[in-house]
This record gives sequence, C-alpha cells and structure tokens, in this order.
Amino acid sequence: MDWITSTAILPLLLGCVGIFSLFKLLQQMRVKAYLRNAVVVITGATSGLGRECAKVFYAAGAKLVLCGRNREALEELTKELAASQATKVQTHKPYTVTFDLAEPGAIVAATAEILQCFGYVDVLINNAGISYRGAIVDTTADVDKRVMETNYFGPVALTKDAASKHATQAFFDCLRAEVEQYEVEVTVISPGYIHTSLSVNAITADGSKYGVMDETTAQGRSPVEVARDVLAAVGKKKKDVILADLLPSLAVYLRTLAPGLFFSLMASRARKERKSKNS
Repeated sequence: MDWITSTAILPLLLGCVGIFSLFKLLQQMRVKAYLRNAVVVITGATSGLGRECAKVFYAAGAKLVLCGRNREALEELTKELAASQATKVQTHKPYTVTFDLAEPGAIVAATAEILQCFGYVDVLINNAGISYRGAIVDTTADVDKRVMETNYFGPVALTKDAASKHATQAFFDCLRAEVEQYEVEVTVISPGYIHTSLSVNAITADGSKYGVMDETTAQGRSPVEVARDVLAAVGKKKKDVILADLLPSLAVYLRTLAPGLFFSLMASRARKERKSKNS
C-alpha cells in the first residue's frame, strides 16, 4: 500500500515542479519583454545603487536616461556601459541629463530635456537622495530645506511633471489609485542598508559633510544585488517591496501591529546613539 502511494505521489510532485518551473520561465520572459526597449529614467545614476541599476537595466535592453549632478561622471558611466559586453539583447546608447534635485528651478527644464530624449517615459526610478546625520534640535533650517528638496520635493516635482504629460509614473502610495486608470504601475521599493558612500556623503546638523562610513552601511548589502532585485521588482510590476534583512523587515510590521513597542525600541536606540556620541 505504501509503495502504491509513493508511486502515485511521485508523478504528482514532479508535475508540480514542472508547472512551477514553467511558471517561473514564463514570468522571466514577461519581465524581459516588458523591460526591453522601455524608456527608463534613473536619478542619482552616477554612484551606488543608481549606478548598478543603470548597469542591469542597460543589460536588459532598456533605453536609459541617466540623471545626476556631475556631467563628467555621467559621461564616464555611458562609456562604461557601451564598453560592457555582458548582454545578449540589443542595447541602446544612454542619454544623460545633468541637474540638481535640490534646485527647484532646475526641475522643469530637466523634465523637458528628459522628455526630449525619447518623447516619453516608461519607468522613472527616483533613486537620488541625500543622507543626514545629526540631532533635530541642532539642525539649521537651511539643512532641513536641502534635505527635503533633494529627498522629497525634487522627486515629487520631477514625477508630477513627467506623469501629467505622459501618464508614465506616479509618486508614493497615495497616487497609486489615481493613476490606475492610466494603467500606470507604481512600485515602492524600501531597501535596507546598502554598502554605498551614502553615509560618507551625508550632511550633519550644520550642513558640513559627515565623512564617516557607518558600521551598518559598511555591513549593508551589495548595490549590485539590490539593483538586480530592483530590476526584478519593476519587471514583475510589484507594488510594494521591502529589500531588507529580517530585523528591519520585522520592524515595518511591528510599527503597524504594535506601535507602542516599536516606538519604545526606537527611543532606546536613540538613547544608545547619544551615549556613544558623548562617550
């Protein structure tokens, strides 16, 4: 009886494995087809995660518009991409647009320049950002404005200008319902610590450069790995993705399910950081 049961289950298991493998294969083919020839705009493309995203989307056959503050660094990246041979699909020469998200007056002109590249945008990756290290009470208003312009108002303005003209990308979860009628997919990706120079380039309360590689940043994931996950998430049109280790991921759910405990833990962490700075 046991032998009969085993012989009956084995083909069923093999069939399930075969169906799952076929599903994964079809999913990969759909991702590749979706991204091939898609116009992808990447801000903060000259370093860290943005640079790695440029590499994986270029290799996937996307038409890139690379944005950043450093024109020379952007040109260097385009040459590096053109010299790369690790792809079997047709690639396209990237365009570059130089501007600073912290300058509100530059957004409109940058948006027009971006749209002139291919005439439309399929995917907008709001990657550019600035990190901050300091206490709220010690932070000047100018630093607050710089951080908010770069991390919030700049990306929002860029996305609104691009999306209102071509219905291509929306910002934040609150707009997902609004743009659904245009068949616009919104993917919000929340990565954990990534081993980049983010903390080194962070600004302090008085606006000076932090200049230190935090231990958590140094132990973070490789930007190469995160970029591949971003590529997969965009290709699969996922809505919300957390790219973090177990503890940071649990913290997201803890804030919703047990906010009291979450804020107690955060306060304890803040106290430890103050003690380490004062010691």
